[in-house]
Amino acid sequence: MSKKRRLTGRKCRLTGKSGQVGNRVSHAKNRTKHVFKVNLQNKRIFIPSLNKKVRVKLSTAALRTIDKLGPEAAFKKMGIDIKTLVRQ
Repeated sequence: MSKKRRLTGRKCRLTGKSGQVGNRVSHAKNRTKHVFKVNLQNKRIFIPSLNKKVRVKLSTAALRTIDKLGPEAAFKKMGIDIKTLVRQ
């Protein structure tokens, strides 16, 4: 299984951030492949308009955005419909 294929499941629902593949470079300039994973956290966020808590996998940068703007404004800014996050 390729490294790029393993990164697809680790993606932020708000910002769309995912992992990257790059090189570790030693002092002798030897290059080896390295996977940079995104810092994702599973969180339950309360949505006041729906009066429900929603479980979402978010990056830490997205969590800071939600703290600053509020959940509804943050999802609206990124063009995500909140109702798609609620499981039926």
